[in-house]
Amino acid sequence: MKRWSLLASVLSLCALLAAGCSTFDEQQREWIFQPSDRSWGNTATMTEGMQDVWIDFQSSITGESARLHGLWLGGEPETTDRPVMLYLHGARYNVAGSAPRIQRMHELGFSVLAIDYRGFGKSSKGLPSEESAREDARAAWTWLAARHPRQHRYIFGHSLGGAIGIDLAAHVNDESGTIVESTFTSIADVVSGFKWGWLPFGPLITQRFEAINRVKDIGAPLLVVHGTADSLINPTLGRKLYNAATVPKLFVLVEGGSHHNTNSIGEAQYRSALSQLFRMKPETTLASRQGEVTPVLRSTPSLPASPAAPQADSPALPQEARGKASASAQAI
Repeated sequence: MKRWSLLASVLSLCALLAAGCSTFDEQQREWIFQPSDRSWGNTATMTEGMQDVWIDFQSSITGESARLHGLWLGGEPETTDRPVMLYLHGARYNVAGSAPRIQRMHELGFSVLAIDYRGFGKSSKGLPSEESAREDARAAWTWLAARHPRQHRYIFGHSLGGAIGIDLAAHVNDESGTIVESTFTSIADVVSGFKWGWLPFGPLITQRFEAINRVKDIGAPLLVVHGTADSLINPTLGRKLYNAATVPKLFVLVEGGSHHNTNSIGEAQYRSALSQLFRMKPETTLASRQGEVTPVLRSTPSLPASPAAPQADSPALPQEARGKASASAQAI
């Protein structure tokens, strides 16, 4: 929260200076991504059972070879009924820091590929940008699709990763659905909620992440999840993002969920919502809008049985799922 507030303060200072500064764009990238090779907790224990994955590609941005490090948590056996997920994390920590959330998505039935953007963890060094993170996500999606062409493939993004995921979904036509958690509409909207947010920061922001505009272009069902106690990204931004989508969609509001623990305390709600998401069919795919061949429909994926999982109230769409949550849950 302090880093984002600092961004607002610096934007204000640069506005007053008017002339700007030569490293302003780099400073924004640093504050927004907070790239790091750090994690937290016992990394070896948290990532136990996950396999290292390396994705090599030629960057069209830098013209150089790039390498992404990822973690793969697959299911046994791998069948066409088991969906696969590309997991895109948020700012600050490397991919190992998302291990508990990756594990929970695996427990919900997904085989998961989670990646570090360039500048994070063991991926290629460098200061990430909105453009480079988008390119990284597309490279990872291409890698995943080449190895799992017959399985349903879903995009998941947490916080900043949600904006990256929505951009990815707007550019591909073979995703079965997109899931975003604690995600915003744009960086400008996030900054406007801070103390000095009333100042005209918009023109000064170089890393815009305008998910609100890109979400209108996705062609597969969307699940938006947010916690009521998220003090970093206001839940109203998640609702606004959901409202802008035109595909079949669900909005899940987790009572008591913070920016970090919504995934854990809202796990039962996730299970209920995913069972509905898996049954949704896109009314209009991006492929058909572009006059391309629509991908072949696969069998509907299924979730592992869980006696604690509540049943959905109604299959009607769109729908808001709401439930109570325990405030003592582990924060991830």
